[in-house]
Amino acid sequence: MAPALPQHSTAGLPEAPRTLDRREGPYGEVALRQRDGGPGAPPVYEIIANGCFLMDTSDGRSERLLIDAALAELPAARPRPAVLIGGLGVGFSLARAAAEPRWGRIAVVEREAAVIDWHRTGPLSAVSATALADPRTEILATDLVAYLRTGADGDTYDALCLDIDNGPDWTVTDGNGSLYSPAGLAACRDRLAPGGVLAVWSAQPSSGFEQALRNAGFSGVRTKEIPVVRGVPDVVHLARKGA
Repeated sequence: MAPALPQHSTAGLPEAPRTLDRREGPYGEVALRQRDGGPGAPPVYEIIANGCFLMDTSDGRSERLLIDAALAELPAARPRPAVLIGGLGVGFSLARAAAEPRWGRIAVVEREAAVIDWHRTGPLSAVSATALADPRTEILATDLVAYLRTGADGDTYDALCLDIDNGPDWTVTDGNGSLYSPAGLAACRDRLAPGGVLAVWSAQPSSGFEQALRNAGFSGVRTKEIPVVRGVPDVVHLARKGA
């Protein structure tokens, strides 16, 4: 008789993420997953696009800084500035904007119907319910790149806060790369009011993108770093439109 193989206990090991919803949309598959947040911590929710991790609810510092940094760049005397948030994500950026009474209109562009549903009636409402109920908040269910370029409604904003990818050098959807092209940055500039601020989140610094912002006519280009647990820091690229 062959000897019995040793049994390895799985007690104490974190559970594998559990898929709560998965949908096929016009840009591919998007999924919402849940994993254990650790002893005494709430569960962590993850958004996965075409098998690539986008973001989760484990921290949120960089998403909040995206909003705070843009507001800090605006003159304090500018009354009730309007902000456009590119990407609803897990809702941290929207929640941060809604928690700041200085903002006026808060528009959020999100192209994935599933993500909007997860916030309105799903688990992510824990992050965004108060912000979605805020009368300043408006959800625009459309593609950010198309919205910026068409300019059909003529709206301009005092700040554009964009977080739709892992950054200019690492796009999840091929079409998003055009946002960081000369034409895409020109569309961002046109959507800004004079003196407005462009803030772009990235998973890593990009000197090439900084130069692209300067080439597109932006001034005051700089990068703010957000420390992370491991690896290179997240960053927010900042630039201003001329007055």
